[in-house]
Amino acid sequence: MQNKNETTEILVLVTPHFNLAATTTFLDPFRAANYLGGKQLFQWRIASEAGEMCRASNGLEIAVKPLNALRQTQPDIVVVSSSWTPEAFTSEPLLSAIRKFARTGSYIAGIDTAAFILAEAGLLQGRRATVHYEHIDAFGEKYPQTEICEDLFLHEGNLGTCCGGAATGEFALFLLRGIIGDALTNDCAKYLFYRNLRGPGAHQTDDHLEPLGNTAPPKVRKAIEIMERHLETLISIPELCKLAGVSQRQLNRLFQEYVKTSPQLYYRDIRLDRSRGLVTQTELPISEVALACGFPSHVHFARAYKRRFGLPPSRDRIEGRVPFEFRAWPMYRPASPSQNGE
Repeated sequence: MQNKNETTEILVLVTPHFNLAATTTFLDPFRAANYLGGKQLFQWRIASEAGEMCRASNGLEIAVKPLNALRQTQPDIVVVSSSWTPEAFTSEPLLSAIRKFARTGSYIAGIDTAAFILAEAGLLQGRRATVHYEHIDAFGEKYPQTEICEDLFLHEGNLGTCCGGAATGEFALFLLRGIIGDALTNDCAKYLFYRNLRGPGAHQTDDHLEPLGNTAPPKVRKAIEIMERHLETLISIPELCKLAGVSQRQLNRLFQEYVKTSPQLYYRDIRLDRSRGLVTQTELPISEVALACGFPSHVHFARAYKRRFGLPPSRDRIEGRVPFEFRAWPMYRPASPSQNGE
């Protein structure tokens, strides 16, 4: 991505409850390039549809420009940053502005859940995209004409998407390299302490690595991998043991030692975790969510869901779309006996 002008203009469009850390992590390599390059190679503005103050998902507020004041500008890069409930902020003025910027030559990028907004704008039809792994199932259900993947970021032509978090800095450095070349980009990466950059094609999660190191033995990791491949069509624990090459007694012992629960309960909980994403992030009927997560009985599903998350799926569909900072209860809080009805 080569800019013919001396200064590359970046416009960041944020929605309420956007992830502030991911957004500033994206901008930081460009700040470093200005500092290390000794001149203003990049400049940026942050805007939202309403303007004034915009509250991020961590409760902090930042001053932003109103989108209307920037409609006549032609930024080189437009970054859409959203997090919780992106579908609540796909207003026509925002979508129209994004389409206009794309049509007139801006590079369009979406970070965290902004792929939902780009899809609503019609920019991802027949293309590939990525979002934070927690939202991948929901995106796939809502936009089947877009190929969703678990890459950290994708860059295709005049459009890119990034899963958010620390990956936004790596995405920015990738774009930076296309504008200012290898030497200064490498200096920026060193300045910001990026030791090993993961490029296009790197996955959000690595089946063989954990941030704090691999403590669970290979047989436990193999069993979990098999469970995750059978979230909708269930596999029995004896079948699981056969595929993992371990006896049921040994698997029970290993799970109790390393996972602190039984294989049966762990398998149930990862299916419930998947269901929560579909409940809170899609409009799929609750009965279809239950089937998609291996619960043929709707009643059993609702009971298990309430026990794990503290409220039934029908209520969580409403309250679960509220950003974490405003919730009256945290995710995964064990339900009290009165909540369970036991």
